Amino acid sequence: MKIAFYAGTYVKDKDGAVRTMYQLVSSFLAEGHEVMVWSPDVSPGKGRRETVNPLPSVPIPLYSDYRLGFYTASTEKQLDAFGPDIVHISTPDIIGGRFLRYAAKRGLPVATIYHTDFPSYLAYYRLGFAENAVWKYLRNFYNSCDAVFAPTEEMKIRLESRGIRRVDIWGRGIDRTLFNPRRRSGELRAEWDANGRFVVAYVGRFVWYKDIQVVIDVYRRSRQSASIAEATRFVMIGSGPEEEAMRREMPDAVFPGYLGGTALPEAYASSDMLLFPSTTEAFGNVVLEAFSSGIPAVVSDVGGCQELVRGSDAGFIAAAGDGSAFWECSQRLLQDRRLYDEKCRNGLDFAERMSWPVINGALIARYEEIVAAKRGN
Repeated sequence: MKIAFYAGTYVKDKDGAVRTMYQLVSSFLAEGHEVMVWSPDVSPGKGRRETVNPLPSVPIPLYSDYRLGFYTASTEKQLDAFGPDIVHISTPDIIGGRFLRYAAKRGLPVATIYHTDFPSYLAYYRLGFAENAVWKYLRNFYNSCDAVFAPTEEMKIRLESRGIRRVDIWGRGIDRTLFNPRRRSGELRAEWDANGRFVVAYVGRFVWYKDIQVVIDVYRRSRQSASIAEATRFVMIGSGPEEEAMRREMPDAVFPGYLGGTALPEAYASSDMLLFPSTTEAFGNVVLEAFSSGIPAVVSDVGGCQELVRGSDAGFIAAAGDGSAFWECSQRLLQDRRLYDEKCRNGLDFAERMSWPVINGALIARYEEIVAAKRGN
């Protein structure tokens, strides 16, 4: 197959969604398929076999980490010259809509991935009144596709409840050679001043829609006891517009910044648990990365992360937005070594079953079915 692949960002390691895209493209290439990528935000790795076409773009106001792209006449010429068998759309934005219309004009099938639960962000920006309009747009967009792939059963049900049809499940895999406990580093822990301490890590963007106020609340509670404060170290991995606020509220936490390459897996493995209260995750790649690195996670009972914890028994599920509940779960891991070790083992066992070749092999077979069905019409 020839796959035309559109993504709002294609910068390796930028976030969990992009790491997933890179793994999918790698799987297509490994199976002998051809892939051409279009994105306004690109940073292709060396030696990769896919062709990457940067789209003209400008920074998004107030959100400069991401870029707004433009679909041009040259984009369509590139598509025609490539001659795709199927169009893959990772981002349902304006450009994604142009790729959708291109596919309709050429009679090509379209597959799309529900990477990000965009409607759940609205309340954090006081835009809850727009939720129905956003769902209407997404419903029209996704129902124009031949297949929509959700990462979990919960997300599939959520999409179907909003009138979206032809929803399949495509889970997420993990690269065990990259994320594993062998990357634990005493040197890094010493750099964090964490030797002999229990490291509570957060990994993600520093934005309110990731429920970082819960992380701040758990930190504050830990500081109410001198013994617990001395026994724990909070390490906040990532970046974002609320970093200054987090630093102000968490004065003795460690902020190593955005980590890519092998630095991120090393940081996971050198931590002792992941605190991830986000309610806006479609899947929660960071949770699976934590399990594969040998550490348990405490997550919210809203969003896709809970399915990972429920399916693995490698952590705890706390009430969304409830700092007290997250604190109590964290303390259970800190205080009960036998329980902690059990959760770690469960996470490693779960990650072992989530290999990318198996996960993506099923998706590629589904793409081949979609292409064959379209040609049959």
